[in-house]
Amino acid sequence: MAWADAGGNLLGVNPAFARWMGVSPRRLLGQPLAALEMDGDAMARFLENTDRDVLRLHRMALGLPGESQRFAEGWLSRLDDGGWLLEAHPLDEFPALDPAQVLPSALGAALKGLAHELRNPLAGLKGAAQLLARRALHRDDNDDERELIGLIESEIERLNGLLDQLLSPSPQRPHTALNIHVVLERVLRLAETEGGWSVRLQRDYDPSIPEFPGDADRMTQAVWNLVRNAIQAGAASVTLRTRVEHGVRIHDHLHAMALRVEIIDDGKGVPEELAEHLFLPLVSGRAEGSGLGLALAQQVAREHGGSLTYRSRPGHTVFTLLLPQPDEHRSEGQRPEEQRHVH
Repeated sequence: MAWADAGGNLLGVNPAFARWMGVSPRRLLGQPLAALEMDGDAMARFLENTDRDVLRLHRMALGLPGESQRFAEGWLSRLDDGGWLLEAHPLDEFPALDPAQVLPSALGAALKGLAHELRNPLAGLKGAAQLLARRALHRDDNDDERELIGLIESEIERLNGLLDQLLSPSPQRPHTALNIHVVLERVLRLAETEGGWSVRLQRDYDPSIPEFPGDADRMTQAVWNLVRNAIQAGAASVTLRTRVEHGVRIHDHLHAMALRVEIIDDGKGVPEELAEHLFLPLVSGRAEGSGLGLALAQQVAREHGGSLTYRSRPGHTVFTLLLPQPDEHRSEGQRPEEQRHVH
């Protein structure tokens, strides 16, 4: 974060901004704010414009003469005293691209073909699960077995629902009261079934988080996709964390309150060559991967008005799901230091 006077000259920066720029805070003081923009003049034009108070800066390149440029998502905002506030979110945490804007029609047709191919094996699995369920009814010492069979049947139904959406997208279902921790516990049960003893699953919940409007099935699918990716990336430990955030910016909107769900793992991380395309359908770092999981998770986040981002290095990957909470409103009167910028 950096702030400037009414003339656009830097008055100060926080330590994180200076470290990210690779220079001392003192070297930045007095520099024209617009001079930091190395590609284009969007900030310079905005500083001369009195009609708007906030400028959204997408993948802006910042730097000083002779220094390497750095890329960030950002916002330039007019302060009440006439000065300026620059918020920069470094692009080591990648935003999810919108598949609706980047998926060509040919790829859409390929997805529909894949959905058709999955119909037959799912029907076979459903029949086998029903047969196992009938056999389990005649035994008394099989509570765990019945629970697992029920889990298989419900997951088959959920997959069939996903295929229906691929083949003939339908309007979103009305959202109902959703407890995020019920969703996460269901995901952990699925992870225990798939990962067995090979993965340590941990909870770090904020129990004060209230219910909010959502689609439990879709949210389960999104979080499960993220946890399963972590397991398949060789993670020995996966942590699900929930927190409440205040004054959160999601896309171009500032929300009074949001739920932050983090899926943290110690796997091998996201391959560098996939970093900026990871959320696109059919992009996968595994030869046997479908590349659909993250695209679907991003879509679910968007359906709930939220965002999905990540940051990754070998041994530490965090996928962050941000969901605005009910009764949100723009916090117009907040001072800059009271706002927390999250993309």
